[in-house]
Amino acid sequence: MQWYRWLALISLAICVAACLWHFIRLIRLGRPTDYSKQSGRVPPAVRFAFTGAMSPARKESALLHLPTYFAGIVYHMGTFLSLLLFFFIIAGYIPGNILNFTSENILAFSPENLLALLGVGMLTASVLCGIAIFLRRTTLKKIRSLSNPDDFISNLLVTLFQLLTALVILFPSSQMIYFIEFSLLMLYLPLGKLKHTVYFFAARYLLGLFYGWRGVWPPPEKLKS
Repeated sequence: MQWYRWLALISLAICVAACLWHFIRLIRLGRPTDYSKQSGRVPPAVRFAFTGAMSPARKESALLHLPTYFAGIVYHMGTFLSLLLFFFIIAGYIPGNILNFTSENILAFSPENLLALLGVGMLTASVLCGIAIFLRRTTLKKIRSLSNPDDFISNLLVTLFQLLTALVILFPSSQMIYFIEFSLLMLYLPLGKLKHTVYFFAARYLLGLFYGWRGVWPPPEKLKS
């Protein structure tokens, strides 16, 4: 196996180990103590935190910026798809029996080519969303003033990973740079804001805990239903 494949696997192992350390650290910190009088139920509020509370109708910042909200959804979907495809690529199935997409059979109808076209189309959309989000952060003064280098690095690494995932489907010869970029992404993930991969779940749980304890979540209409 080529050295850059080994590099990708080693980087992935380091990333998983570091994320596991973050997760264990969260567990060891335990549930925060709330000294106020309990006014509501926590479990329904936690469920609401991961479901209804994620709707833009419940988030003013999202409701007022719907294009950015939906661009973020597409961007995250592209990231999940890229991570899924990595395991096929590292196993040698792309290009291969899973996504066999080459210049010779581009016009030939087959399930493999259809999957390739769908994958490349989805990744193209997510890359464009990533670029748009990056440009918005760099051109809007208010957002730029709230940003730090980590915001730009994270955005560029993820967008480049999505782009190279699409390219490696079309051009198998680009596998080396694909695996090198994947390795950089995995090594950076536990260090910067991308580690919200782990902290997102803890943050939503704590929101549910906080508002459920006070009887604010779920909203009254949710309780009636």
